[in-house]
Amino acid sequence: MIRVILVDDVVQVRQALRERLNFEPDIEVIGEAENGETALGLAARLQPDVVVLDVKMPQGDGITTARQLGAVVPGSRIVMLSLYDDPVNRARAKEAGAVAFIAKQDAETNLLAAIRENTRDNV
Repeated sequence: MIRVILVDDVVQVRQALRERLNFEPDIEVIGEAENGETALGLAARLQPDVVVLDVKMPQGDGITTARQLGAVVPGSRIVMLSLYDDPVNRARAKEAGAVAFIAKQDAETNLLAAIRENTRDNV
C-alpha cells in the first residue's frame, strides 16, 4: 500500500484528490494539510511514502516545504502539484527534491502514474 499525504491550501482540491485516490486499491490517503507548516509535522508523525504538495500556499510554500521534508522524512517522495506549470517552477521543484511535477489541469491523467512510478522500489 502506498501511503500518501495531500497538501494544498484549497480544501476542495484536497477533497477531490482524496476522493479520486480512494478508488485505487494500492493507495491510501493517510493525512491532509492546508499549508507547509502543518505538512511538516504531519509527515514527521505519519512517515508517508509520498507527499503530494502544492507549490503556492500560505505558511510555507511548496518549494520551501519540499526542501524541509527531505530532512524530516528522507524516505518520502515528493510530487509537486500546481496551477503554475512553467519551467521556473519545475526547475525549483526538482532542485527542492521533488521526483515529479504535475500541472493541476493534468492531475486526472498524470498524478496516479507519478505516485506509483516514484514509489515502486520503495514500498
